[in-house]
Amino acid sequence: MLIELKDVYKIYAEGEESEVRALDGVSLEIDKGEFVAIAGASGSGKSTMMNVLGCLDIPTYGEYYLAGQDVGELSDRQLSHIRNRQIGFIFQGYNLIQSLTALENVELPLIYQGVGPSKRHALAIEALERVGLAERAKHHPSEMSGGQQQRVAIARAIATHPPIIMADEPTGALDSRTGLEVLGFLQKLNREGSTVLLITHDNSIAATARRIVRLTDGKIVEDHPQEVDWI
Repeated sequence: MLIELKDVYKIYAEGEESEVRALDGVSLEIDKGEFVAIAGASGSGKSTMMNVLGCLDIPTYGEYYLAGQDVGELSDRQLSHIRNRQIGFIFQGYNLIQSLTALENVELPLIYQGVGPSKRHALAIEALERVGLAERAKHHPSEMSGGQQQRVAIARAIATHPPIIMADEPTGALDSRTGLEVLGFLQKLNREGSTVLLITHDNSIAATARRIVRLTDGKIVEDHPQEVDWI
């Protein structure tokens, strides 16, 4: 089992009148190689779940096991190591550094891993080639369309060859055609063996995943496989 949540709660302002249970007793299992959409309306708890699964936040109660490791027992440094080596993040806002070129943005996680300059350059170019942007390697984000920037963000996420890709509303800032291209890349990564978690409020986006987990008020209300037309 790659990912396992056991009766996980994430509670803000616990015991106060303003208490919010962003996750309310969630249990979930995800196997290696799955493509799962975590769907729900705003405030349903889906972003909180991604933060927990991505080791960006820790549960108030409950247990989270990643590849058999109890995440609750890890230090901040160990959690940072997991985020850098095991998980590739893709965000709605791209999160690119505007002063860096596409190549330099993709190299960042490799720098954090301590990869040497020549290998780092080769891996970054390889990642840009996979998303069809090697010829824009020296361009800055401001010189690119939204779709191109998101492809650079995907290249950055896959440059370290992480086993897990987490995409939080990755098409939210894109037009429908460009959004489909991005979803196609995620499906391609899944076919190549990556475990993909797609966080979305949009049912049509969720329909591109092989399995849907739907949240309402911090609880899982739906969890089932679905037939997918690959893009």
